[in-house]
Amino acid sequence: MRLVFLGPPGAGKGTQAKSVAARYDVPHISTGDMLREALRNGTPLGLKAKEYMDGGLLVPDDVVVGIVKDKLESISDGFLLDGFPRTVAQAEALDAILAESGEKLDSVVYFDVDENTVVRRLSGRRTCRSCGANYHVEAMPPKTEGVCDKCGGDLYQRDDDKPEVVRERLAVYREETAPLIEYYQEQRLLDELEAGKSVDEVGKELIKRLSEVERSEG
Repeated sequence: MRLVFLGPPGAGKGTQAKSVAARYDVPHISTGDMLREALRNGTPLGLKAKEYMDGGLLVPDDVVVGIVKDKLESISDGFLLDGFPRTVAQAEALDAILAESGEKLDSVVYFDVDENTVVRRLSGRRTCRSCGANYHVEAMPPKTEGVCDKCGGDLYQRDDDKPEVVRERLAVYREETAPLIEYYQEQRLLDELEAGKSVDEVGKELIKRLSEVERSEG
């Protein structure tokens, strides 16, 4: 299976990606993971990305696409891309990379979730100042409010998890990805999934959808 998962921060695509990748025995690849791997390996593109990251700048499309190309060339049988592509230009580049080896995407799953749900999910996150452990005030609260179960450190809310910041991030994401969603709709690849339900409910529906794709490909 060659899959792309799209969705705003807090949509739950990362959680579902882990189980789907295990089920289909394909690597779960996120943009962040690819960048970190390229940096660790000291590849030319990884070093180029580091220049931008050290300067607090976004890594340009051509560098990100190059890193994705290097990664996909090392994979022989399927993948699950999480968070890439983010723009139509990146999507077109991905199509070109796959076409070189006579491949194409099987499905693009869009995790659709309303803004208030995302704000509640992200603004409820708490992180330990000492060990970095993560909690959630509703879904996974610590035994003692404000105190880390693991090390006793203070729990805090990251600046980018504050409600007003989350809403800004969502606005940017939706503006950036709206053309991308249309791009995959035109290719008849987009599968919109209601992601505001529980993890189990979303997971069951996702597997049902992917099983249908698998049967149609077979």
